[in-house]
Amino acid sequence: MIAWKKVKIGDFLTESKEEALNSDASKRITVRLNCKGVEKRPLKAEKEGATKYFIRHAGQFIYGKQNFHKGAFGIIPEELDGFTSSADLPAFDIDTSRCLPDFLSLCFLLNERYKALQKNVRGVGSQRLACSVFLQETVFLPDLNTQKEIVKTVSMQINKLEQFFSEIESQKSYAKQLRQNILQEAIEGKLTAGWRKSHPVQKGNPDFDAEALFEKIQEEKSHGGFANANRLTAISEKTVRSLDRTALAKNPCDKKKKAINAAKPITDAEKPFAIPDGWKWVRLGEICKSTPRNGYSPKAVDFETPIKTLKLGAVTYGVFNPNEFKYINEEIPKDAYCWLKKGDILIERSNSIEYVGICAIYTGKDNEFMYPDLLMKFRIFDFISTEFVHKALIAPFNRLYFMNSAKGSQKTMPKINQECVTNTLIPLPPLAEQKEIVRITENQLAKVSALEAQIATRETYAKCLMQSILKDAFEEEE
Repeated sequence: MIAWKKVKIGDFLTESKEEALNSDASKRITVRLNCKGVEKRPLKAEKEGATKYFIRHAGQFIYGKQNFHKGAFGIIPEELDGFTSSADLPAFDIDTSRCLPDFLSLCFLLNERYKALQKNVRGVGSQRLACSVFLQETVFLPDLNTQKEIVKTVSMQINKLEQFFSEIESQKSYAKQLRQNILQEAIEGKLTAGWRKSHPVQKGNPDFDAEALFEKIQEEKSHGGFANANRLTAISEKTVRSLDRTALAKNPCDKKKKAINAAKPITDAEKPFAIPDGWKWVRLGEICKSTPRNGYSPKAVDFETPIKTLKLGAVTYGVFNPNEFKYINEEIPKDAYCWLKKGDILIERSNSIEYVGICAIYTGKDNEFMYPDLLMKFRIFDFISTEFVHKALIAPFNRLYFMNSAKGSQKTMPKINQECVTNTLIPLPPLAEQKEIVRITENQLAKVSALEAQIATRETYAKCLMQSILKDAFEEEE
């Protein structure tokens, strides 16, 4: 049997650089993650002329420079012939006398080889896989007849798996929607409708009357709780500013705090839904101990130090992840405002449009982590459930609020500011009902998590089956 030859990809791939003089925004390409191929990009509002585009053709290999290792690659189908993409989605003509396009895709699917290319990405900000680096990769190629036979055999078997993968995607979408429905019904009071029948409103009792609870907050503020918290924050801000005034220049100064802290009256037009009797609409800033603050982002280092600062990934999925951090080599006083305390709420003030405004409760140790400039920190008054407020912030109506309020293009990571966060609407129940909502919601969400775990197991099984198919087909590789 003829041995398979180890060949550099650049020997049979040539980058296509056919510039599009007039790129139609309705005819652009995107490459999906998780090896889901190439498709037409949804039409987006964008600044014309700001990006150079290139014409792409059917049969070309294309990949995403930022996301190759996440499975963003594929072959351009016939229906997208003549469409365009930016230089961040480079395309390549394939010498089909040496390698079939579909065979090349299978080479990267085998053993999920595309993931290994993460080690080759470069860049300070958003890291990319350069074309010159990609073309240095090698693959083993058999003769064309063997390639055709492998593609035919594997395609037939993978097509049978597609329905299974499609069902898994439907199940994942269902679980995601179910999670959102539970959160929305929780903060609308629907999950505790039965509880309220046996626990009627008791005027003047903060446990059973939100108006009385709100008055308790105002009383706490009038006794200096809010002012003292802001004063301490201002002192610790000053301490950190003395280390690096430029890095912290974006933090609000004292003269701006009054404007941010002053709550605007809530109009009926703003209220997204009706709330039960005994509840009260409030703005987040009215129940915060202190004004939300941006963090501090000194330069990270690639060696271990005593000072750890969080990455955005510590918050992105709505639950605090202590494994998402980096080290900094700088002295930070322990009274600096940028240290975290258990129970702080962290919110992403900048991220992609899907994640901007997402938040999580910090559950780590006091002063174990700092938080970066792209996050904000705030704390809820002690006699309000932090867990309930968190659920209100990640519920669908507030996720939509943050996405609509974010400023800037998706490419540059849109941002929300302190004023946007402090003006967030919170449907405030009495304290006893807050606790009941948290209990019921967490119980129901735990069931959704169990369902998601089952779906993940099925997906893992399907992926293993696909790898088994690929390995059988490539078993002659030498």
